Amino acid sequence: MSRTLPGRPPAGPTADVPPRPRRPKALAWLVLFLSLVAVGAAFSLGPSGAATTDSGRGGLPASSQSARVAELVKTFPSGAVAPAVVVYSNADGSPLTAAQRTAITGRAQPLGSLGLAPEAARPEFLKDRVATIAVLLPSAAGEEENTRKITDVRTTASDGISAPLRAEVTGGPAFRADIAAVFAGADTTLLIATASVVAVLLLITYRSPVLCLVPLLVVATGDRFAAVVVGALAPHAGIEVDASSAGIMSVLVFGAGTNYALLLVSRYRDELHLTQDRFTAMTRAWRGTAPAVVASGTTVVLSLLTLLAAELTGNRGLGFAGAIGIVVAMAFALLVLPAALVLPGRRLFWPLIPRAGEARAVDRRGLWARIGTTVAGRPARVALAGTAVLIALASGTVGLHTGLAQADSFRKTPEAVLGQRTLATVRPAGSGEPLTLVSTSATADEVLQAARRTPGVAAVTPGERTARHARAAAVLADAPGTAASDDTIERLRDNLAQLPGAQALVGGTTAENHDVERATEHDTRLVVPLVLAIVFFVLTALLRSLVAPVLLVATVIASYFAALGAGRVVFGTLYDFPAVDTTVPLLSFLFLVALGVDYNIFLIARAREETLAGHPTRHAILRSLTVTGGVITSAGILLAAVFAVLGVLPLITLTQIGVIVGIGVLLDTLLVRTVLVPALVLLTGRHFWWPGRPEDPLRGTRAGVGRLESGVGE
Repeated sequence: MSRTLPGRPPAGPTADVPPRPRRPKALAWLVLFLSLVAVGAAFSLGPSGAATTDSGRGGLPASSQSARVAELVKTFPSGAVAPAVVVYSNADGSPLTAAQRTAITGRAQPLGSLGLAPEAARPEFLKDRVATIAVLLPSAAGEEENTRKITDVRTTASDGISAPLRAEVTGGPAFRADIAAVFAGADTTLLIATASVVAVLLLITYRSPVLCLVPLLVVATGDRFAAVVVGALAPHAGIEVDASSAGIMSVLVFGAGTNYALLLVSRYRDELHLTQDRFTAMTRAWRGTAPAVVASGTTVVLSLLTLLAAELTGNRGLGFAGAIGIVVAMAFALLVLPAALVLPGRRLFWPLIPRAGEARAVDRRGLWARIGTTVAGRPARVALAGTAVLIALASGTVGLHTGLAQADSFRKTPEAVLGQRTLATVRPAGSGEPLTLVSTSATADEVLQAARRTPGVAAVTPGERTARHARAAAVLADAPGTAASDDTIERLRDNLAQLPGAQALVGGTTAENHDVERATEHDTRLVVPLVLAIVFFVLTALLRSLVAPVLLVATVIASYFAALGAGRVVFGTLYDFPAVDTTVPLLSFLFLVALGVDYNIFLIARAREETLAGHPTRHAILRSLTVTGGVITSAGILLAAVFAVLGVLPLITLTQIGVIVGIGVLLDTLLVRTVLVPALVLLTGRHFWWPGRPEDPLRGTRAGVGRLESGVGE
């Protein structure tokens, strides 16, 4: 028996067509014209990119000991300096010959001329196998200046020497230069890789060479527009955006933007089966898609904005840039993309052109209808099985160790790490990056003695003194960034804090990295509850329910821990990473919870729409799974692939984020949204919407609507 759902026209080419908006084609052209004007103005008048700082060192708060030391050392005559240590050795480990010693000594004068204190560049020979020359460089130099100086040092150090003698430059400035090299051209690399991945997957999804280009061009334009907006607004907001944050913003814009595009195109295609008029079809598609896109985007934006409360300026920059990027992605998806899709007409879908009267996805008995029927047959077993899979994967987090040593942060070993390893064979491992101790001048000797008594401190050397302050250098026995090194820093700070009137502080590159890890832990404890609260309240407002948000948030949290556990296994077996970087759990959680809940929003928002249209909750969730299954799966695979693009950069942190988020998105797409959430809805029934009652207006008038003709309705 045929029936018409409330608020929906009957399927077929003879369906009544509501009055079209006045001059819809002119309106679409106007939208495109104004968009091009805005984009052109931004590109012409705005900055070239999103990055506003060349610093990638985390950005510690001014209250941290490392930041206070960095300011105090500027008051000393020599200023804020850090040694770039040139390490000479034979590649085969043999002792240095007399001729090699002479050549190394001859390098001291030209190397010294590159630093702030030429007289300090004296060769030191260690155990007949290694020689070092320290070149003092300004630690406050920007990344570009620091990289140029390290390049000069490396060129000068290697000039005139021959194999097997080699020169390796290590120390804080060298590590900074090598990290900067990782991000050199990162924006371009990420943009090309991301756009290529999106183009291929859109072509596979749409099977139309023309249609796939429209979302790609719109999203790519939105990405560049977002970069300009971020670069223009960040300085006025007092926000610093570094190269890594700018790169992640592009990944977010491409990932979220293409997800929104897939949702709109899918709905538009369905509506073209119901009406001959493409403008009417787009209007209906937009009205059906916009609430879910806005709710999804709002969740991501608000979640990213929680990073503005973080201690690290790098996290604040990422939150600011990412939020603007998602807002732009939503605007382009809901304003520019509809106009770009509707103007070419149905031929845009060639060769699979949708015709009015053809069956829509919800009316066809395909893969997703069969999956829905299977889940409906045994919802309790499916829910238990899905939960068991997530728990099994999450067990991989047991014993998870976070915190990468500085030398372990690169996928390809840079020269700074090689030099540090060579130096560690003849000196304490922390020799390349000594700590800087600053205290009052009157207590300088007491500070030296207390530091020397601290376990884990290999050597302490007194430095400059002024009328108010004294400085010293402390070499640690363990390599920078290791757990043992971090423990020594804490012990040293505790010991110095007990000296009356010393006001002693511990800083330097190694201590700075330690403080970044501690600040990241603080940011994690602050941001995670805020993100969960935001997701819960957005879902509550969208679904007008309390039970649904609790269940949906629980599934997203479960998939996060499952992804983290699976990621740890992957890191240990395929990549042989020693640990998970401290920043990875926070950023992975943020992206997975904010983006992963998107698919639940797309699924459940459509289920609520079907319920309001006259279907009981049980049938509504199955119809929703049928109609959204294909598009959400495509969106999830695409988003996972986009985050996997982070692996093109040789920094372990970004690789780990890409792997964990990619696994988590696939779990959300293929397990959580496909079977677990529908099973939970089927088990709870109408109580899923409590205290909302979307079925109630139909009670008594829809008694006969308990069966669907076929597929998901049986």
